[in-house]
Amino acid sequence: MTRPVLGVLGAGKLGTVLARLAVAAGYQVLIAGSGDPERIRLVVDVLAPGATAVTAEQAARDGELVVLALPLGRLGTVPADALAGTVVVDAMNYWWEVDGRRDDLVSTSTQVQAYLPRSPVVKAFNHLGYHDLDEGPRPRGAADRKAVALAADDPTALTLVAGLVDDLGFDPVPIGPLADGVLLEPHHEAFGADVGADELRAMVERTRQAQPVRPGTGTATWPANQPGTSSPGIGRAT
Repeated sequence: MTRPVLGVLGAGKLGTVLARLAVAAGYQVLIAGSGDPERIRLVVDVLAPGATAVTAEQAARDGELVVLALPLGRLGTVPADALAGTVVVDAMNYWWEVDGRRDDLVSTSTQVQAYLPRSPVVKAFNHLGYHDLDEGPRPRGAADRKAVALAADDPTALTLVAGLVDDLGFDPVPIGPLADGVLLEPHHEAFGADVGADELRAMVERTRQAQPVRPGTGTATWPANQPGTSSPGIGRAT
């Protein structure tokens, strides 16, 4: 089966782990840092052998599926025009220490979708620590296979990203529309969850039942007055 070319924007811990897993799964991977590809070439050769270091513009233009493994504050550097029509995976989290206090923020994914209106966005890979992703892949059907939750509005994009999750060695667990990606972010039970599919679904559902709802949206929100709190290695792009 022909797999899409995977672009990864972000060459930190999360980005290089995803690139390495994707190469092992048979994907062609283009990975970009924040500048000249030569600055990350050695890192990529060591941590994600087989991936190709490129510019962000090239990863966005040539990637058929592109993962944002960046700090949220760098969203404005993402080449939006080059991503038009491309499915984008939001693997970011909101950290108030890095991104500033954002009382208006519902979910990183709603902000990403607003910034990339011509790109279907899927929330995935943010709730697992990069070390859990690195050590977690298992064959399909394995009893100890872990799960990765996904949130999306576009069913075709959801199917594409679910295929990536499965190829990388995890069970994909769709949880609802894109805005419900907030249920996977800091201060929610599923954040940091390194568990199987059934347990992950149960965590999300408990949070969904407990969370307040935004008027007119039917979508859960951030807990009031609780900025993101650092949790080393979980969902951080660097």
